[in-house]
Amino acid sequence: MSNPAVRRMRQGMTKAMGGQAEEQKQIPYGNDKQEKQEQPKLERLQKILAGAGVASRRKAEEIILAGRVQVNGKVVSELGTRHDAARDHIRVDGKLLKGPEARRYYLLNKPRGYVTTLDDPQKRPTVMDLMMKPKSGPHGDRVRLYPVGRLDYLSEGLLLMTNDGELANSLSKAAAGVEKTYLVKVSGVPAEAGLEQIRRGIVIDRGRLDEVRAGRRDRILTAPARVELVRAGDNPWYQVTLTEGRNRQLRKMFEEIGHHVEKIRRIGYGALRLDVPPGEFRELTPGEVMALERAAAGKKVAPKKRVPEFAQLKTPGMKKRRQL
Repeated sequence: MSNPAVRRMRQGMTKAMGGQAEEQKQIPYGNDKQEKQEQPKLERLQKILAGAGVASRRKAEEIILAGRVQVNGKVVSELGTRHDAARDHIRVDGKLLKGPEARRYYLLNKPRGYVTTLDDPQKRPTVMDLMMKPKSGPHGDRVRLYPVGRLDYLSEGLLLMTNDGELANSLSKAAAGVEKTYLVKVSGVPAEAGLEQIRRGIVIDRGRLDEVRAGRRDRILTAPARVELVRAGDNPWYQVTLTEGRNRQLRKMFEEIGHHVEKIRRIGYGALRLDVPPGEFRELTPGEVMALERAAAGKKVAPKKRVPEFAQLKTPGMKKRRQL
């Protein structure tokens, strides 16, 4: 065989071997990715039920313990089991789960006289009664919502409602340091020294007031707060910004410096500002949800410079004209 023919044969064999080597390199990597994508996503059963809107996670645990849940035809009555909602057939009281609910986020202006709970043993009005009104926007259907944090019975203002338990828990953690802004009306004029105590951090009773009255006192130092005078007078209004949300914290802080809190209105939560009338709500925009996620991760967020009408105090002159 001539030398040119030998060279052409060798070149052809080299190309063929190179192509085979290339195929051998590509095939395994592609299969690995596919295998990783097909790995089941295992979650605790009570979390799956809560995510599907069946009940809160605590109530879901009770449903499981009562033997009302079946997974792939078998009753599961113990906590801690993990399953894949996309692959496993999960039934509650015989009804097949449809999968997780789409996440919903609402801003509610809670009026005074409503309890921040799903159900009240004393049969007082709850924030859930307000959320039963027809919803507008892209997600106007009814979903099972939960309040993020609390506003007590006599307090009013901005309250977040969602079915996103993970975001709600992240926002509620003190470590996130999410800023919450309030308008606070105080009985009597506090001394500047007392206000400075609140700004630096003040020692208050921890826990509920009924526990304190029962003798179970536990004292704790609050985080520094911003306090600004909004309207002077015999019973002045202050704007107070906190980065934590302890039980009845604002009332306890002012009581420590000798002043009773008459009114509380929450006007800000992270980058959000109160912009709907009392008793009304609206769905958050995707950008607002992203801002909440950033705040929950401990990142700095800033509200818009323009303050909405419902986040401001009405001027006394306007109130008198309306009464006439």
